[in-house]
Amino acid sequence: MKQLFYLFFSVIVLLFCSCGFDDNETAELTVFRYNEASNITSLDPIYARNQANIWAVSQLYNSLVELDDELNVHPCIAKSWNISDDGLTYSFVLRNDIYFHDNDCFNNSIGRKVIASDFVYSFSRLVNPRLSSPGAWVMNYVERLNDDKLNIVAPNDSVLVIKLSDKFPPMLGLLSMQYCAVVPFEAVEKYGQDFRRNPVGSGPFYFKYWKEGVKLVFRKNENYFQFENENRLPYIDAVSITFIIDRQSAFLEFIKGNLEFLSGLDASYKDELLTPEGKLQEKYTNKLKMISKPFLNTEYLGFLMSVEDTTVLRNKLVRQAINYGFDRQKMIAFLRNNIGTPANAGFVPVGMPGFSENAGGYNYNPEKAKRLLADAGFPYGEGLPVITLNTNAAYQDIAQFLQHELSKIGIKLKIEVLPPATLREMMANGKASFFRGSWIADYPDAENYLALFYSKNKAPVGPNYTRFENTEYDNLFESARTITCDSLRYLLYRKMDSIIIEEAPVVFLFYDQSARFVQSYVKNISNNPLNHLDLKRVYIEKEE
Repeated sequence: MKQLFYLFFSVIVLLFCSCGFDDNETAELTVFRYNEASNITSLDPIYARNQANIWAVSQLYNSLVELDDELNVHPCIAKSWNISDDGLTYSFVLRNDIYFHDNDCFNNSIGRKVIASDFVYSFSRLVNPRLSSPGAWVMNYVERLNDDKLNIVAPNDSVLVIKLSDKFPPMLGLLSMQYCAVVPFEAVEKYGQDFRRNPVGSGPFYFKYWKEGVKLVFRKNENYFQFENENRLPYIDAVSITFIIDRQSAFLEFIKGNLEFLSGLDASYKDELLTPEGKLQEKYTNKLKMISKPFLNTEYLGFLMSVEDTTVLRNKLVRQAINYGFDRQKMIAFLRNNIGTPANAGFVPVGMPGFSENAGGYNYNPEKAKRLLADAGFPYGEGLPVITLNTNAAYQDIAQFLQHELSKIGIKLKIEVLPPATLREMMANGKASFFRGSWIADYPDAENYLALFYSKNKAPVGPNYTRFENTEYDNLFESARTITCDSLRYLLYRKMDSIIIEEAPVVFLFYDQSARFVQSYVKNISNNPLNHLDLKRVYIEKEE
């Protein structure tokens, strides 16, 4: 009965999705269809904070530079650049053949050329306090002038110069983020607050239609500037996004062939789709393809380390015992069908430049965990109070696994399931002594992960939710930010990670792995460790 309900619900949703948009218009077109269970809140790049927004926005806009599947920086709107010897001045030379999408905001509704001053405008808009962009921090490394404006200038239409206040080697990677996409002032002035649903960019697709919570459609930009083997990109004619909230319903639509793409695993269908070893079930091997790659996301549990917190978790030996007290590989096998990698090597994840397998992290060693508890004054857990773990419903299964495993060494865990917003607020305000967290990379540099333990980044002003503070760590962190030589910087990163392992302000759970599923006729879909969705090179090859 439950499956019949889901099927009925899906049919109703899909029928509703067609309302207001003529599906006959796309009948002869190649359309890439995917479902977004999370709501897209804005198509304005300065609000591209979560994956749902980022995936949609990345089809519409371009930045100065872009990343390939190995996280190498490549030219995009900027055809070349130069970084001064002191690492403080970035000079970009822009292409002169890139145009904004045709739109009523322009004269004669024809998109104009993208010029350097458009980036000055876009970056200034990113830090405008009235707009409250969650990406304003990206410009923290840019020098401010006396009027607090960014020291970014356009000497002419083809040259952009960015001055930094201090050296910051990951800056190029930051500029690839969707927060840094270029927008035309004409569109922002015409649509005002409604620019969020009237986007105008220069990307491979342009905005066509959006019925919020129902359907979103992009169409091919026939004048896109990038080519592949003398063929103009993109290859597909349209992108269609639906918003079926129930993940099992979306999975059924994918299996029926009504979607080209499915991302991630959900408990409702993971065993139907994958074997316990993490391979496609045999019945789907001729119909579907699985694409999996390390995803720069570290899943962890955090301990509150501030001196005001007086719980037993202030004892390092207890924190270390918890880290030794459960089998990460078993957890991944049982709960994630072997999608993921045990976090046995510190906080910096697999796939990130600077990751080291020899970091000396935690493995499963229950006997050592028991010895640590005894050394902490709690032999066999005697006298150890019950520890409360704050989590959300999506990670309740992991919390229950830990509860069961840690009980074997004498640690009693109480699980408190909270709404995600409540949990985030408690973490930010230092109200959670033990909490579930995760960190997805914003840019391809380990600094992004290690910043979580820099004392000046203590929440609520920064991402240091554990409120960890260590003078040696801070000194290493500040030194690494000024070193442009990658190998030397990675050496300092590994030293910082070793401090985190020793002090154990977190329980290291696993390094994530993206799992994408596409119909067999979908070709050339890419993936990178940031789990970006780049559709400009995708093509569809159905048998007649």
